[in-house]
Amino acid sequence: MARTSDFRRSQLAIAALFCSLGFQYSTWAARIPALADRLGLTAAEVGVLLLAAGVGAAVSFPLVAKLMAALGSRRLAVGAALALTAALAGLAVVPNYPAALVVLFADGIAVGCLNVAMNAQGAALEAAFERTTMAKLHAMFSGGILAAALIASGVTALTESVPVHFAVAGALLLVLVVAARPALLDHDLPAAPKDPGRRWALPSRLTVGLGLAMFFATITEGAMTDWSALYLEKVVHAAPHVLPLGIAVTSATMVTARLFADGWRERWGDKRVVLTGGTLAGAGLAVALVTGGVAPALAGFACVGLGMAAVSPCLYVAAAREGSTALTMAAAMSTTGLLAGPPVIGFVAEGSGLVRGMGAVVLTAWLVVLCVAPMRWPSRAATREPEPSGA
Repeated sequence: MARTSDFRRSQLAIAALFCSLGFQYSTWAARIPALADRLGLTAAEVGVLLLAAGVGAAVSFPLVAKLMAALGSRRLAVGAALALTAALAGLAVVPNYPAALVVLFADGIAVGCLNVAMNAQGAALEAAFERTTMAKLHAMFSGGILAAALIASGVTALTESVPVHFAVAGALLLVLVVAARPALLDHDLPAAPKDPGRRWALPSRLTVGLGLAMFFATITEGAMTDWSALYLEKVVHAAPHVLPLGIAVTSATMVTARLFADGWRERWGDKRVVLTGGTLAGAGLAVALVTGGVAPALAGFACVGLGMAAVSPCLYVAAAREGSTALTMAAAMSTTGLLAGPPVIGFVAEGSGLVRGMGAVVLTAWLVVLCVAPMRWPSRAATREPEPSGA
């Protein structure tokens, strides 16, 4: 019983980290129109503002690897979560556009740190207690996004003040961090063995494969948010009230699947779950594109949500078992896919039409499968951490 109780306490604490990341991102994203109005930004300037956060996350990863080695995932996660709270306070009072760019660039760095640290915590929890939980943790990230959107709606119904809204959100973030800190794990998975005679070496073939799979998986997931509504409008000529359903269907199936995906991982193993998920996502979307129509499109988007739900959690766990360098690379490739995916799909759509642009998403889903199929998947037993003292 004590072991189960310790697992639950740490699971809830790490879930709070995932929730806080989604919550913080959704909070400031929901108030972009208000920030743009206050600072007098054009659409192009808003685009650059959003890109600043992504660039900050992308360039943070050399720093993250050093911080992970120096601080460990527990202290890095707490520090990054506090930095994200401070970023909200900064956005609430920024006086001009350059200051907003600096704040969001710093926000992106903190996101990169927390992304690696919280996934390292989740992987260490699975190894220490020999139980799968990463998919549920990733579901909490989506839950944080939803909670922040609902709170944003409620607060703005009472007041249009961004400082008031961000003060409420910041207080909730602090509560999450303070409540989570005592139960976070104070150990990580052991680092991958290195040649003591070399200070630097090329990433292993497995590390590169995991990074590429994460890159393609992130493009596949993100494309539904960026392009599903436009596909419904321009290609299948759906009614205006149907357009948001593309995102809604994908998100709902993904969150629901993540709540059950750890059971799939226990039953079939992580590698098979990734292979099956990538195949389903690509096949479902391909059938929808060939068939045409609103109902097939929504069914295809649901297949993407269902198929890709457990892919990223499994890839993060596998990367963490290879050490902090592999985990950092996987997170970096995830961010790169998030940044590069929408423009690439847009370029294909501009030259060949939106159907072929969405066809590129089918390809990225199947590229996940091609990257993972030849892998010798890291064994959970091989990297199991001994039970922490006192557990």
